[in-house]
Amino acid sequence: MTKGEWNIAADEGRQGSFEIEVNGQLVFSKLETSGFPYEDDIMDVIQKAHDGKPFDKITKSRPPCVIL
Repeated sequence: MTKGEWNIAADEGRQGSFEIEVNGQLVFSKLETSGFPYEDDIMDVIQKAHDGKPFDKITKSRPPCVIL
């Protein structure tokens, strides 16, 4: 992947899963954190990847929403 080139894909996974990969690297998994990522954390990872900088896996999350 060259700088400025993006590949975005959505795949159906296991029930209850929500995962984000950047350049083939898993950076967030709802199955591991039991919640959803914060948008700022996702944008930080994407910006670092765009700039060619190393990025870490997102480990903090907010609780999943509940609809009654």
